[in-house]
Amino acid sequence: MGRVYATAEDYTAWTGQATPPADIGRLLARASEDVDSALLTAVYETDAEGMPTAPDVRAALRDATCAQVEYQQATGDDGTGAVGRWESVSLGPVSLSGRKDTAAGAGTLDLAPRADRALRRAGLLPGVVW
Repeated sequence: MGRVYATAEDYTAWTGQATPPADIGRLLARASEDVDSALLTAVYETDAEGMPTAPDVRAALRDATCAQVEYQQATGDDGTGAVGRWESVSLGPVSLSGRKDTAAGAGTLDLAPRADRALRRAGLLPGVVW
């Protein structure tokens, strides 16, 4: 398993929810992969396990991971990205139909707006930071 930037406790504190989703561990792992994908060209110091060492970078990755899970929950995505790629999705037994012709369906990362802002504010994504 790769790096996971937030815990279930981080998620409940960040969202204000009393309890996290039942599969929060999997959702946080998938969201952390999304954050890693967004940071392919970012430069920051890490420890031997590849975790950021600067507290502000750790906080930004934690917040972005929580925001990504919150976004996926709000859009009905289970962390697979299939919701943004198909008109209709069923999971048991699997049934996908009508590929969407959108940016999310074109193989791009569907990063939550709040996750993008957390990473951008920390200077981890390209763009102007005031």
